[in-house]
Amino acid sequence: MFPTGGGAILGVGIVTLDLVNQVETYPVEDAEIRALSQRRTRGGNVANSLGVLSQLGHVCRWVGTLADDDASCWVRTDFARQGIDTVHAVVHPGGATPTSYIALSRATGSRTIVHHRDLPELDADAFARVPLDGLGWVHFEGRNPAETGRMIDRVRRLAPGIRVSLELEKRRDGIEVLLDRPDLILAGRTYAEALGFASPDAFLVDLMSRTRARLCVAAWGAAGATLAVRDGAIAHVPAVSPPRVLDTLAAGDTFNAGVIDALMRGLEPCAAVERAVRLAGFKCGRVGLDGLVEEARRAGLVLA
Repeated sequence: MFPTGGGAILGVGIVTLDLVNQVETYPVEDAEIRALSQRRTRGGNVANSLGVLSQLGHVCRWVGTLADDDASCWVRTDFARQGIDTVHAVVHPGGATPTSYIALSRATGSRTIVHHRDLPELDADAFARVPLDGLGWVHFEGRNPAETGRMIDRVRRLAPGIRVSLELEKRRDGIEVLLDRPDLILAGRTYAEALGFASPDAFLVDLMSRTRARLCVAAWGAAGATLAVRDGAIAHVPAVSPPRVLDTLAAGDTFNAGVIDALMRGLEPCAAVERAVRLAGFKCGRVGLDGLVEEARRAGLVLA
């Protein structure tokens, strides 16, 4: 279904500076509390997924927009630390790096995000200057639909052998124009519920009727994940919970990376989703993404 082979992975999306405050419990309105710890990290869905894919041994590139402020310099340095190429990023002079302020509850492991962004999205004209040679996979965030559609069309036209995946995290105006373009759709529960679906099965039946994608996957948090294969049956994969949930931040991004990695290695769809679920569950039992794959392997997770 997804032929094995080499090639780098290009991720197209946004990147943020995340300021993560761990708190004992999520505060009530108008409260003043002390953070147990604070850390600065690079965020953004595709950016996080690339960080995991790099740990899994893939050559990764990122393209999106950057500001020219100090925070953007730190973001570039952090990408480089993980071996992720950003040479084709578009810099907007005078812009400000998008920032997410995150409260991470020690009691539940849940995260609450306040995001501020005032930076233009990547457009198709800028993407037209990004070389496609050497790529085996391109992963897009489902945002800026009209421009993203033109980007995917360019990949299809110039490099039809490259696999294309699309993340649908939340509902956005016009996002439906993208549904018929990718090989793989990775959808989140938030997106499905915004469309009125209470279960992944009904959502996937509807989604498969509106796309030519070979595989659609619905990640449903603590309820696990469900997948639908073209001309095949719907299958459920239960969640694998850690002994204690410490940090759910970027768990979905980890899951997406796990699916892409497994498919590129030739695993069948159900096996790919099962492995991705295990990796995402393991991530929820630890804080952050640094060292995730090495620690998972030491714990006995099979990540070839």
